[in-house]
Amino acid sequence: MANKVLLVFAHPAFESSRINRALLKAATACEGVHVHDLYAHYPEQMIEIKHEQALVDQHDIVVFQHPMFWYSCPALLKNWLDSVLSYGWAYGDNVGKLQGKSWVHAISTGGSDSVYQRRGYNQFSLAELLRPFEQSARLCAMQYLQPFLTQSVDTLSDERLQEQAQEYAAWLQKLVNDELPPEVDSLQSEQAEYLAPQIEKGIA
Repeated sequence: MANKVLLVFAHPAFESSRINRALLKAATACEGVHVHDLYAHYPEQMIEIKHEQALVDQHDIVVFQHPMFWYSCPALLKNWLDSVLSYGWAYGDNVGKLQGKSWVHAISTGGSDSVYQRRGYNQFSLAELLRPFEQSARLCAMQYLQPFLTQSVDTLSDERLQEQAQEYAAWLQKLVNDELPPEVDSLQSEQAEYLAPQIEKGIA
């Protein structure tokens, strides 16, 4: 059975974003993907909470497409998360409205993968910087999936950008077809990293 995918897009300077314009154009052509541009829909940034909750409720997978802004997301998307994922609807005692749905990011960064490494230029890996989102998904009982990344955007050639847009469309189509990327579990990964040398030494 095909999944219904909600793509929540947030970019405060969309018209000047060569990268996200190409990615969003590719996404718009994907059958089964509903593109929801937050800055276009809410120019005054006054979010209609019930409307947004109804949108999420109608879909199986929520994709958050956005650039990295100060190691997080643009302000309107943060406002969306704070407002829409409310106690008593998204999480709380005896609440399972989002349980079983999937949460995944499609992120663009100016820097390359090499600057998002532990003790690299940005000090932390991208996975570490995204952990508040991972924990938010966990609190809502959602699957948190590996993101789709578009990096080194400042040096991306037009040809490579078109290839990336095609890859993005194919990735979205896989979500629709229930071919999901791996689920992320940072706690389990950290435990595995800790235990590996202990097992090798015969301690664990």
